[in-house]
Amino acid sequence: MLTKFESKSARVKGLAFHPVRPWVCATLHNGVIQLWDYRVGTVIDRFEEHDGPVRGIDFHLLQPLIVSGGDDYKIKVWDYKLRRCLFTLLGHLDYIRTVQFHPNASQFSWILSCSDDQTLRIWDFEKRTCLSVLTGHNHYVMSASFHPTEDLIVSASLDQTVRVWDTTGLRKKQAGEGSFDGMSFSLGPDAAGRGANASTPGGLNVQAELFGTNDVVVKYVLEGHDRGVNWAAFHPTLPLIASAADDRQVKLWRMSETKAWEVDTLRGHANNVSCCLFHPKQDLIVSDSEDRSIRVWDVSKRVGVQTFRREGDRFWILAAHRSQNLLAAGHDSGMIVFKLERERPASAIGTGNKLFYVRGRELFCHDYSRVFSGTTGMDVPITSLRRIGQQAQTDGIGSAPRFLSYNQHNPSEGNVLVCSEVDGGCYELVTFSLTSSSGSVTDGKRGSCMGPACFIGRNRFAVLDRSSRQIVIKNMDNETTKRVQPPVPTVDAMFDGGASGRLILRADDRAILFEVQSRRVLNEVTAPKMKNVVWSPDGSKVAILCKFGVIIADRQLEQLCCITDTVRIKSGAWDASPTGGTANEIFVYTTLHHVKYCLASGDTGTIRTLDNPIYAQMVMKDSLFCLDREARARVINIDTTEARFKLALSKKKYGQVMHMVKHSRLCGRAIVAYLQSKGFPEVALHFVREPKTRFRLALACGNIDAAIESALILEQQADGKDSVRETWGQLGSEALRQGNHQVVEMSYQRTKDFDRLSFLYLITGDTEKLRKMLKISNMRGDIMGRYHNALFLGDAAERVKVLEESGNLPLAFISAKLHGIDEDAERIKIAIETNGGSVDGLLEKVETGDKRAGCLLQPPTPIMKETKWPTREVAKTTLEDFEGADEYVDEEEVVVDVDVSGDGGWDEGAFDDAPKSGALETAMDDLDLGDDGLGDWDDDLDLGDDMADEPKAVDEMAGISNIEDGGTALPEPGRSAVACWSANSSHAAVHAAAGGAAKAMQLLNRQIAVSEFDVLKKAMIGNYIGSMMSIPGIPGSGSMTVPLLANDAAGHPGNESLPRTFLTMNNLITGIRSGYRSFQGGKFNDAKTAFVSVLTDIPFVVTENRSEANEIKEMLEICREYITAIRIKGAISDNAADPVRCTELSAYFTHCNLQPSHLLLALRSAMGTAFKFKNFISAAGFARRLLELPDMSSEKNADLRVKATKVLQKSEQMARNEHQLNYDESATFKIDCKNLVPIYAGTETFKCSYCGSEYSDSSMKDRVCLTCTFCTVGVNTIGLVTGS
Repeated sequence: MLTKFESKSARVKGLAFHPVRPWVCATLHNGVIQLWDYRVGTVIDRFEEHDGPVRGIDFHLLQPLIVSGGDDYKIKVWDYKLRRCLFTLLGHLDYIRTVQFHPNASQFSWILSCSDDQTLRIWDFEKRTCLSVLTGHNHYVMSASFHPTEDLIVSASLDQTVRVWDTTGLRKKQAGEGSFDGMSFSLGPDAAGRGANASTPGGLNVQAELFGTNDVVVKYVLEGHDRGVNWAAFHPTLPLIASAADDRQVKLWRMSETKAWEVDTLRGHANNVSCCLFHPKQDLIVSDSEDRSIRVWDVSKRVGVQTFRREGDRFWILAAHRSQNLLAAGHDSGMIVFKLERERPASAIGTGNKLFYVRGRELFCHDYSRVFSGTTGMDVPITSLRRIGQQAQTDGIGSAPRFLSYNQHNPSEGNVLVCSEVDGGCYELVTFSLTSSSGSVTDGKRGSCMGPACFIGRNRFAVLDRSSRQIVIKNMDNETTKRVQPPVPTVDAMFDGGASGRLILRADDRAILFEVQSRRVLNEVTAPKMKNVVWSPDGSKVAILCKFGVIIADRQLEQLCCITDTVRIKSGAWDASPTGGTANEIFVYTTLHHVKYCLASGDTGTIRTLDNPIYAQMVMKDSLFCLDREARARVINIDTTEARFKLALSKKKYGQVMHMVKHSRLCGRAIVAYLQSKGFPEVALHFVREPKTRFRLALACGNIDAAIESALILEQQADGKDSVRETWGQLGSEALRQGNHQVVEMSYQRTKDFDRLSFLYLITGDTEKLRKMLKISNMRGDIMGRYHNALFLGDAAERVKVLEESGNLPLAFISAKLHGIDEDAERIKIAIETNGGSVDGLLEKVETGDKRAGCLLQPPTPIMKETKWPTREVAKTTLEDFEGADEYVDEEEVVVDVDVSGDGGWDEGAFDDAPKSGALETAMDDLDLGDDGLGDWDDDLDLGDDMADEPKAVDEMAGISNIEDGGTALPEPGRSAVACWSANSSHAAVHAAAGGAAKAMQLLNRQIAVSEFDVLKKAMIGNYIGSMMSIPGIPGSGSMTVPLLANDAAGHPGNESLPRTFLTMNNLITGIRSGYRSFQGGKFNDAKTAFVSVLTDIPFVVTENRSEANEIKEMLEICREYITAIRIKGAISDNAADPVRCTELSAYFTHCNLQPSHLLLALRSAMGTAFKFKNFISAAGFARRLLELPDMSSEKNADLRVKATKVLQKSEQMARNEHQLNYDESATFKIDCKNLVPIYAGTETFKCSYCGSEYSDSSMKDRVCLTCTFCTVGVNTIGLVTGS
């Protein structure tokens, strides 16, 4: 038995597999229906409307329906997509045992049920009526099922009979009414309104309800069991019936057209047989029993094949998958999903592209060379393999060969080792001719071994001895020539070593490369749960397949890379394409539902999905040659473009890379992220059309033209000004780095950065635009801007004017005097004296006699005026030098000779970064500052002399929003709610609601040192989803997203808005109460789950006032104390055999800050533990504390009060402790949350900044807290932020 999945629950009474999805439905004795995904081991859904045990369950073949029947006499039909019960069918008068949909689901909308009311019923679930009541049994009917293809029903009853019913009459009757011709399922209002009543067509009258109908008649009554029959089942194809009964027997019956008779009885169970069924794919019967065993029987030989036992759990139910070799069994404490044997066919690739594999008991050869030549491959049988072991007379479960090894060292003849795990392990050596299919086959050379056997030379092979674990070398005559002791004694398997005389040994999660001749270890690598090794065709690399990973190593077993997966690795094969340069470089492996690839560089990816598992044998270009579970050779198309692209990039074949960029359909975020991580953003630009990502990539590779194009699009899409300023600011910085001052000018104009713009005009010598900037600063009322622009222009009169208007009259006087503007100087002097001042001594403060004296500054003359001012050359990347990739030709073993100078015949212009492309010219035309200026800056800078006299005609330049001659001006767009939320709060919940997950995580890390964000993922997603609602729009348009505000009770808060969060104080209080209830009831795991959940939710609760904030911090302490107490309680159970540690932990348990009622329980437990282990001093202390509690005065605790008094008296008499304890009752201490020992005052501790847990162990510093499980210990932070 190979267990695939196991669940723990109440007793499982019913099971059903989904026909397509990896689901199994289990009905429990406590009334719950669980829907499991057995592939990943999780509960998908739970249905809990039945009262009492649920015994019957089934999936509909075509529709998303489940039918169930329980001890509440009800049949319920559920829609698992809607996750609710659709309707209930009433009619049975006692417990319902089984329910089943008709197997021909497209034609018949029938449900079959049986009950302890001694009847079977057939229902029409579309009409919701009972079609027929089958009476005849005179005791409980335990099971009933439809025949897969015929109009038959089989039922089993405790009246010791099995009955076969003929439903032909009912089928014809219903077909005559036209009920089942082209019917489509409808559960609308019409169907819901009909109900199950007698007036509905097909409904039953009172007489039919009481005495049954003659539409279904008994065809056979099978008698032979000595006690009640629990189960009966049809064979899927043969006229056979299997039945299981309380007489501990499984009986096999055969039917004909006129009669049915007993064929044989299968004996072996030691208690009541609960269930039996025919295996859907093999001639086997599987039965389970209350003797805690599952037995497998051979139908043809009628003997037991295998027995699986389970200690302590009785089995009750079995279910088989319709299309896969999966079985499920329900027992007292849950269920198991299992297979009877492995389905992986034994196979190996031989010389000349030939595949050797085993199907059934035959060894076949499949020639792939015929597939390459255009014809289909051919399966050539080589020989029949003899049955071996104790089950030689049957095709027993587990007797199929598991390993197959082909001798690659012998080119003259074929040698195959077939290994099986029967009787502890054995092998068979088969020798045959490679030239003639009719040549002689030599077999019969057999022996025992452990695991696979391997060829290590032309005429030698090695096996692992089962008893001594020695490596035994044998020749082709099966004679032992040498015995070699392995390097470690724990070797349990060996594989091909890739060269003559070498083996790879598996031992203790290690792979060891061992040379047999010299008996030395060449290398070893860690390989947990190693399953197989696959060598590349040239032997240069090896892939070690583990259960959940692949390790790529070289010939000497030096690890090149290691990858892990979340699902099991099934198989793998190396690329063997003769052209393209991918041979021995790409490793393709398969999992349960995917085909993936791996490169030696560590790059991985998914190629395609699979409907059913396959086992890869060889990869040739875009074809994967494989075997399915039926050992049939198949060829699957795969697309390895992504793998070849990454391989070419890692091999620096840049010509091939650019060829694939232009001619392959590579896309996706994964490729973009990969190219960025490898330092090739210019290639990623070819795949991205989203403007924000494209802008970021363009800046990374210095492509100004692409960056401008993306920035213009982002500007049109932007909601606010902040994002636009940031975008153009980043573009300006990159353009300045490259010396492209035109783009710098455009960026400063877009961001309205007037100071930088003026300085740019100064250093470029553009005095005309500097004069316009002076006018703009004058209209904006920017005093410093006017002064700077006047200074840059050398305009002394303007500087004097600015100083005078700003009230700096002394400075204005000095400036006018120094620059010889006497008229202005006299006027300013009069103004100073009029205001009671004096100009005496002002000029003395200015040095005028030496070189440091003030002088008139004039703008510098520019050295050069070009479109670019290249202060720094931007070097092209290697890939940008390959401007014409059309010359690449995929030839046999092409070696691309890269000429970086670009003289190799490559076309020009593919990746030219010159500013002459359309996007930049368009942008610059829009923002030209000349006299014919276009764009948003026209009214700002193109100011004629006539307009200088009329400044009122020009708006204030700080706004630049309304244009006098442009018609109606658009209003400024408001800020989005999300933008307001982020700006108004520093609470992580608010930022998570706004979609700023990164900012929220940053705040949590800063405030409470969160490092494990996976724990908080659910709460963060809940905040984000709960802060928005979606309203359907008009037809043809998308839905409208409306933010939910927390502070809009008195009206819309505008820019002060805050989001409504989905977690509130009530959620925390409910969680605390749930934890209290579980703690009081002794359900400590449930209590810990509740308190941990509250700890996880607290960082995302926004308080409204200080009292709520204090309550949250109090809840935080409660959770910490209770989690610590629960951990101590678990440690007490673990150390039950150690009286010292047990007493200490019980004492620490009483020092946790618990509720009085819970402290009473803790003290009672500690008192009993101390007294039991004769620590009477400690017991007396606990008894005193217990008697001092207020709750001890109540009447309900009278017995405990008496007991505590007696313990105190006895302890005071003995007055000694049997053991020395690390516990001082009189001292105040805190509990180390790792080692669960006291921390006394003065001890250095490390504290969790969130929950406050303390640790004395220095190793816990910078590690995750064991209490809250997501914050780092020992980091000093501001603490939890609760208010918005």
